[in-house]
Amino acid sequence: MPEVVIRDREVVANPWLRLPADTEIDAPLPAGDLLVPLSLWQARREELMARPRRGVCLEPDEEPGAIAEDLEHLDVVAVNFPVFTDGRGFSIARLLRERYGYRGEIRAVGQFIRDQLFYLQRCGVNAYALETSDPRAALASFNDFSAAYQAAADQPLPHFRSA
Repeated sequence: MPEVVIRDREVVANPWLRLPADTEIDAPLPAGDLLVPLSLWQARREELMARPRRGVCLEPDEEPGAIAEDLEHLDVVAVNFPVFTDGRGFSIARLLRERYGYRGEIRAVGQFIRDQLFYLQRCGVNAYALETSDPRAALASFNDFSAAYQAAADQPLPHFRSA
């Protein structure tokens, strides 16, 4: 994981260690703040709940409903983008915000690109672990467009109804 991330349009230190999706279920867990794969969360939920801060990383083929009951206990839900052309993470973020009412940090991780930051924000993502671009320079991407016409997670009413 990058040493810094964008969170709420600011570059901040990243305290979270993301464990790989293929982490063995019975592997010893390192100390600190962990973003664990869904399978590890499901297998070791009680142990992970004892930690002061908790995070789960969802892969594009995993349903956010699998953690719906635990969202109030999660500090971060990371959404993995294995390639920048895989748009399923956009839907996962929007479901977390709109269907499940999650108000915590939704973090994009993986191979998304800075050109997608504006759209990810519209879907409810508020943190970005960029691997291929300078996070400070990427902040400008949030201002690529001055207005959005359609409704989204960050704008519940369409533009024509908000005036």
